[in-house]
Amino acid sequence: MRIRVTDVLDLLLAGLTPKEILEELPDLEMEDIQASIQFARSRVDHPVVAA
Repeated sequence: MRIRVTDVLDLLLAGLTPKEILEELPDLEMEDIQASIQFARSRVDHPVVAA
């Protein structure tokens, strides 16, 4: 079963705790949730260049 990063992030955004997400999606592990957060962080973490 594949669960998209955006699905995990949407659940977190909706206010679910990681524990609640794991209960809802038993195929996930805590490391999957952490990896989703790290992936999202890496996509938005970029240097800002000011002129």
